[in-house]
Amino acid sequence: MLNCLLNHHNTKVASTAEGQFKYPTGREALERLKYDPVILRTLPESVTNSYCGTGNPFSMETIGAEEILLDFGCGAGVDAIFAAKMTKNTGRIIGLDIVSEMIKKAEINKKTLGITNLELTLSNGTILEFADEYFNTIISNSVINLVPDKETILKEFYRCLKPGGKLLLVDQVFKGTKIKEHPARVKSWFQ
Repeated sequence: MLNCLLNHHNTKVASTAEGQFKYPTGREALERLKYDPVILRTLPESVTNSYCGTGNPFSMETIGAEEILLDFGCGAGVDAIFAAKMTKNTGRIIGLDIVSEMIKKAEINKKTLGITNLELTLSNGTILEFADEYFNTIISNSVINLVPDKETILKEFYRCLKPGGKLLLVDQVFKGTKIKEHPARVKSWFQ
């Protein structure tokens, strides 16, 4: 059921995030969140329209050349594209998502920009198929709130990070008296 809900919502977002959320999306959000303006100017509307993150993981730490970076829950690939451009095509960027429509949109965005150091993969969930200490950096933008088993994914992140690696998470935070059950949180993701 969870994957069905995610697929339904993400199919809409894969075409455009505009008007899907109660918070800014697209280029407006990227500007407000202070994404690198030099890189942002290189992105066409067809790419920026699908951005729906709630924060800028790159505001916490810089991404250098030759880094190996995982974008967990990459969606349409906007953050992964920023990372690929930050490494000047010398790093290796891997984007994972559980929704095939998002991976398809990310592939289109990657091809539109001629990005060569970005691999996009359909994920099966919270077990990461990577060796221990593989990544320099792991980012995730507004996805952990949708993961039912947060403890497992966080352990997987730390297992896959190199010593001294960076975990850059931005997400929504629950504020209230009672948290919704997981399917209800996914269903109300756009609210």
